[in-house]
Amino acid sequence: MRHFGHISPAAREGLFHREPSTFTAESPARMLSVALGATLYSPATRPSLAEDVLKQAARGVVSMVLCLEDSIDDAEVTDAEANLIRQFAALAARDTASGPTAGSAGDAQGAAGADVPLLFIRVREPAQITDLVRRLGDSVRMLSGFVLPKFTEERGRHFLEALAEAETACGRRLFAMPVLESPELLHLETRGDILRGIARSVDKYRDRVLALRLGVTDFCSAYGLRRAPDMTAYDVHIVASVIADVVNVLGRADGTGFTITGPVWEYFRRQERMFKPQLRRSPFLEGRAEELRTALIEHDMDGLLREIELDRANGLLGKTCIHPSHVAPVHALSVVSHEEFTDAQDILSPERGGGGVLRSAYTNKMNEVKPHRAWAERTLQRAEVFGVAREDVGFVDLLAVGLTN
Repeated sequence: MRHFGHISPAAREGLFHREPSTFTAESPARMLSVALGATLYSPATRPSLAEDVLKQAARGVVSMVLCLEDSIDDAEVTDAEANLIRQFAALAARDTASGPTAGSAGDAQGAAGADVPLLFIRVREPAQITDLVRRLGDSVRMLSGFVLPKFTEERGRHFLEALAEAETACGRRLFAMPVLESPELLHLETRGDILRGIARSVDKYRDRVLALRLGVTDFCSAYGLRRAPDMTAYDVHIVASVIADVVNVLGRADGTGFTITGPVWEYFRRQERMFKPQLRRSPFLEGRAEELRTALIEHDMDGLLREIELDRANGLLGKTCIHPSHVAPVHALSVVSHEEFTDAQDILSPERGGGGVLRSAYTNKMNEVKPHRAWAERTLQRAEVFGVAREDVGFVDLLAVGLTN
């Protein structure tokens, strides 16, 4: 797999100073946690789920969650589990017939030749983990792990123990992605204790916790709130305060932190607009880019673009997505700009090991070596999997090619 692997090699060459690296389902966890990108959710009840997975892979999706929890009715769980077993078997049969293993490198050539994304199952209860792994049989090789809902120390311990048991049973690595969404985490009087408990729990299983996901819809539900399409999660102060505290405790850059992914964006069709568009006109003034800007605004994507930028500014990476149209914006804004890359390289240059301050190569900012080192390291990790744009390529170019392929 590789980000932007669904576009032609010639198109990639024209966009990237350094192209995104390839990776597989067996790549190191550090790399995969950064590479998740836009993680697309799909209900496990879809009868054409295997075909849907391949279709989305051919459009650039590299991680998907097949959901047995909130996206389906309680009465559908048994049928949804059976459907998952059938769909994984279909994917495994296709994988065997086509030759390369799941997650192999190479360019996608339509759905039939697309690499299978990293696949995760969102379960409801710990017992589903061991039961599903047993029922999947050989097709478990198509599975990368499980998403663990409403994660707290007490509840999470049972999920993580079940994951370890399932790993032993199937003989392969399985990752966990806990979802932080419980009311106790939201409530001020319990938040500190809950966060410290979660930290203890995930630290014990550090090698298997790929990323932590935020359940902002559940946060809003606890107070009867719902953000409008022209507002971001950071405009809802009670939600923003939780995000800040989660990053504070669980997202530190001192080696103790984890990748924390951005919250879901709920909108994908035109809504009545109260505030003026948030997308400036100036980046879209060349060629047909103004048409792209208009289309983004009409589909409430300007709010999504702003939220993605605020996610990264607040220490989050990647995003939960519930609609395929959200994938291209997340990936376009994950590419490292040539300016960011140049700054990061300068900061991490061996000759700067003693610290100091230097003027950026773009002569528009100060780069202070010691304080900016952690930022530079994270930037180069992102550059490895999302690539570095050419000097004259902006996010509009990357977004346009993502939306038209």
